[in-house]
Amino acid sequence: MFKKILIANRGEIACRVAATARRMAIKTVAVYSDADDSARHVRFCDEAVHIGGSAPKDSYLRWERIIAAAKATGAQAIHPGYGFLSENEEFAQACLDAGLVFIGPPASAIKAMGLKAESKQLMEKAGVPLVPGYHGSDQAPALLQREADRIGYPVLIKASAGGGGKGMRAVSRPEDFDAALASCKREAITSFGDDAVLVEKYAQRPRHIEIQVFGDSHGNYVYLFERDCSVQRRHQKVLEEAPAPGMTPAMREQMGQAAVAAARAVNYVGAGTVEFIVEQRADGSMNFFFMEMNTRLQVEHPVTEAITGLDLVEWQLRVASGEPLPLRQEQLRINGHAIEARICAENPDNNFLPVTGTLQVLRLPPCVAFLPPLPQGEDGGRGQPIRVDSGIREGDAVSPFYDSMLAKLIVHGQTREEALARLDAALAQTRIVGLNTNVQFLRYVVRSSSFAQANLDTALIQREETVVFNQEPIGLAMTAATAVAQALLGEQASEGADPFSRRDGWQLHGVTQRRFEFEFHGEPARADLRYLHDGALWLEVGEVSGPLVFSRVEDAQGNIDVHFAGQRLTAAVYRQSSQLDEVDHVFSERGATQITTIDSLAHAGQSHAETGRLTAPMPGKVVSFAVSVGDKVGKGQTLAVMEAMKMEHTIAAPADGIVQELLYSPGDQVAEGAELLKMAL
Repeated sequence: MFKKILIANRGEIACRVAATARRMAIKTVAVYSDADDSARHVRFCDEAVHIGGSAPKDSYLRWERIIAAAKATGAQAIHPGYGFLSENEEFAQACLDAGLVFIGPPASAIKAMGLKAESKQLMEKAGVPLVPGYHGSDQAPALLQREADRIGYPVLIKASAGGGGKGMRAVSRPEDFDAALASCKREAITSFGDDAVLVEKYAQRPRHIEIQVFGDSHGNYVYLFERDCSVQRRHQKVLEEAPAPGMTPAMREQMGQAAVAAARAVNYVGAGTVEFIVEQRADGSMNFFFMEMNTRLQVEHPVTEAITGLDLVEWQLRVASGEPLPLRQEQLRINGHAIEARICAENPDNNFLPVTGTLQVLRLPPCVAFLPPLPQGEDGGRGQPIRVDSGIREGDAVSPFYDSMLAKLIVHGQTREEALARLDAALAQTRIVGLNTNVQFLRYVVRSSSFAQANLDTALIQREETVVFNQEPIGLAMTAATAVAQALLGEQASEGADPFSRRDGWQLHGVTQRRFEFEFHGEPARADLRYLHDGALWLEVGEVSGPLVFSRVEDAQGNIDVHFAGQRLTAAVYRQSSQLDEVDHVFSERGATQITTIDSLAHAGQSHAETGRLTAPMPGKVVSFAVSVGDKVGKGQTLAVMEAMKMEHTIAAPADGIVQELLYSPGDQVAEGAELLKMAL
């Protein structure tokens, strides 16, 4: 077994690999960029080596620097994690040439499966069923359009060297094909350095089910069952679970054997995932087609660990060191059900736009980190039901240079229903302040009828859009009451023994009244508070009024208990202050929301009336402008394309107008809020 390994990655997966290595008494070396100078994975490992600038192309993709770091620190092997260089055959071969073990498959297997077109031809020879499509080398746009017309719409354009949902576009009409192809190729060349694409039939009501496979250097292969990854946004996974709901033992074995056949076809060694599109027929039966093979550990590997009780990183290390697989196929068992939720820095209500900022508050549910729970054994032990894998800490800054995923929340239960309830409760205990996240959105998805009833396909989010987007879980009245209660508790805490320092509103004559000005979901609101002579409080929020009673709860979460207008809410409130306003972030069992307290004096003289400006919604790079100075544009027309956190984002015209000035050039880096162009509206 290795004495020391280098982890050629960052964030959550670097910490995950290091945790298993530590348990196995293997020393670890981290690598880091300028942006990650104080990142958690740097402190988590035994040693750390700086390898370059913040952009991946200047650090985590510079494999010559990574190999030099491994040699300099005496590491015997390199674990690539996922993303970055994990599926780069040149890097795998360079490790071998440098006398280092690449903890992954041989370069030949990565190459064979890395190009989607060639891998599909290989799978066809191996007898693995394929989706109808075009996988040829001729990349002429006119030919690709003809092939799409032949296959029949809708079709899916996919980067041949791609993965992770990048370089992928669904096209429903022939007239949209050219623009989708151009966008797909741009994203592919940025992410993978290769703009070749393939075109496939886009299956109706498809499910995305993948099989975890393992091979060793002794010719042994097993499949560790399946994961359902159908719940997706922008072709990227949101929730993953194992086993797949509705999977029959016969189909599980059929798909598992097909996945093993795929691995055997390329003499695969190590952990890999064979991904299938599963077509759901009207009669309830399912048919599956090979989609691609990911020649690495997957983001969602923890759900497989949870239902098998196995540590897949340990298996990777043992296989890479030359040991045979620890178990045979007949020794593998499924125990219970596991679900993983990806927590991302993004705004789901704004087309999942990624965001940056500082993690001012980070509270996670009681859990273990990185290591899988053991399945229930004869002694009745249930293992750990909640696991969180993350590479972040409170106070960390989230930059625009890397993927928007902050953490993974994994739950395990003896049934899917138990796992669902546990996941919702764990998400309710997850509190993040400082930037937008998808935590509340995940709760809406988990509680939607489609997900709860396992009515799964890749269009689930679109189908449930009325219940997963733009929702308000608490409401103005209770949110405002909670903000008022929090403010009063803060004032009481600052009172001294001097009776003149009391801030309870008492006066000899009349009734004291106070007004609180708020902004709630972009709309102005107010609350009027009256201090009554008997010490009671009366609150009016719009048309809702009643006595306000509140107190602090003696618990570790710092909750407050609020009674108002016949409702009761137990919540934790975190205040985020700025020069002008204070934002209260309210977290409760019902859900999470926020409300801004407006300081009228601070806003005096401030003008927010701006017209004709189009600003960057996040920090990133300008990819292109679709208009020129003097162009007349219509509302909704594409004006520019930006790239941030590895994804392209389209900037559209908010109204009809004329382009007056372009303020940047393609390739320029811009800050969030930077004005990109001027329009006369």
